[in-house]
Amino acid sequence: MSNIKKAFENGKAFIAFITCGDPDLETTAAAVRAAVENGADLIELGIPFSDPTAEGPVIQGANLRALRGGTTTDKVFTLVKGLRRDIPVPMVFMTYANVVFSYGAERFISTCRAIGMDGLILPDLPFEEKEEFLPFCHRYGVDLVSLIAPTSENRIARIAKEAEGFLYIVSSLGVTGMRSEIKTDLASIVKVVRENTDVPCAIGFGISTPEQAKKMADISDGAIVGSAIIKLLEKHGKDAPKYIGEYVKSMKDAIR
Repeated sequence: MSNIKKAFENGKAFIAFITCGDPDLETTAAAVRAAVENGADLIELGIPFSDPTAEGPVIQGANLRALRGGTTTDKVFTLVKGLRRDIPVPMVFMTYANVVFSYGAERFISTCRAIGMDGLILPDLPFEEKEEFLPFCHRYGVDLVSLIAPTSENRIARIAKEAEGFLYIVSSLGVTGMRSEIKTDLASIVKVVRENTDVPCAIGFGISTPEQAKKMADISDGAIVGSAIIKLLEKHGKDAPKYIGEYVKSMKDAIR
């Protein structure tokens, strides 16, 4: 069984996204621990990249701050090794194909297995080109998580049939960032997913309030939040973990 499924075993999952190295790796570690202590069921760790095409200004800023601070892929791997001493919840990397490709796909994915990462999300990897990385993911037992967007339409069933770990349903067109309302007909997307797979699905992009999280979790198996957490890091810096813990608790309480 995929370790990621454990995140969805106790009701609706709250998934927290944190960019590694913003403002530094020590704060990232503290933020992850605060999120998990307050109910996060799965952690998405962003490996910073210079051109994060799926991200809005908030997470773009986090990527730039992390890179300026000297965060590298190897330093992120070391961070995860330390986290795995006391963090049992599933964790996945969210980064870009170029990060994996330039590191060496097999070397990157085998290291994921060695340090205890459960999955990999590459938002710029077209579903039709996943064979570039999938054989290595299967060899080392790392789930390659697929995304479904409002534009996926007639591809939803196919993507769902081949899903691993969980399905990341993108709530809205455009990039990550907080939205005042989400207008996409997500229920019909989730219906097609349910007809084609038992793999859980969670909704991300634009979720920032407990009300939005509850609404999205009611439709699917969980809610994913990134930009709202990154905003706390931007505002509070090294003091952010305390505020992240409080925020995660409010979101998890809302979706229970």
